[in-house]
Amino acid sequence: MPRKLKNSELIRKTDAEFKTSKKTPLILILDNIRSLNNIGSVFRTADAFLIKKIYLCGITATPPHKDIQKTALGATQTVDWSYAESTLEVIRKLKENNVQIMSIEQAENSVSLNEFKPEKDTTYAFVFGNEVKGVQQEVVDVSDAVLEIPQLGTKHSLNISVTAGVCVWDFMSKTQFLK
Repeated sequence: MPRKLKNSELIRKTDAEFKTSKKTPLILILDNIRSLNNIGSVFRTADAFLIKKIYLCGITATPPHKDIQKTALGATQTVDWSYAESTLEVIRKLKENNVQIMSIEQAENSVSLNEFKPEKDTTYAFVFGNEVKGVQQEVVDVSDAVLEIPQLGTKHSLNISVTAGVCVWDFMSKTQFLK
């Protein structure tokens, strides 16, 4: 029977090691996220998978805030992030640097997440939208593609922090672990 590891046995990077580590070629854009707990959870996921950067846009709150910290568990200190009022402006700048923009949304002509095949040597940005309204239509319009998580139940929606976790893990499994 496997023995559960103690926290002292886990191999963890120091903050300095994290900052100098090679990052995953993935950027996360939070487009008008209301929940501070969701924001913190996305930071924690970004830390776990060495995500390149998080952009907090529109009404999305920024650290430091106790409710973000509660779920981030210090990841706001390690993950590179910045705030921008306009999601569209962030996307414009990223596109100038050849970043592929993927809105995570339910939309016509979306690509099922399981069919998404990231290209080697390409940086991607995943846009996650507001808990009620989703990704803004004008952001969807300028995206290179829309990725959709297949869902079988009656709700057809996932919490944004769960969606981020699913999408980041999918990206990592396709780009890091299955080489």
